[in-house]
Amino acid sequence: MESQKLYNRIGLLRQERGVSRKELAEVIGVNYQTVGYLEREEYNPSLGLAFRISEFFGLPIDFIFSTKPMKPLSEELFKLKKERGDE
Repeated sequence: MESQKLYNRIGLLRQERGVSRKELAEVIGVNYQTVGYLEREEYNPSLGLAFRISEFFGLPIDFIFSTKPMKPLSEELFKLKKERGDE
């Protein structure tokens, strides 16, 4: 059975927080090249690795990873504001 491609926001989140690939890799326990593979969506993380990444960024797994292409964050925030009635 072929594994399904996962889309992610790892690169965006890492850059936003000013964290290098090497720094992230050390914290989550992988080689820095693995972080690059993850960011380019060439490698799907194990469930344990996905949880470590989620914990590092302090965000839910489904905010970082998706089986469908991810919408831009600005679109996600606009949708959230609209749902809350904050417009």
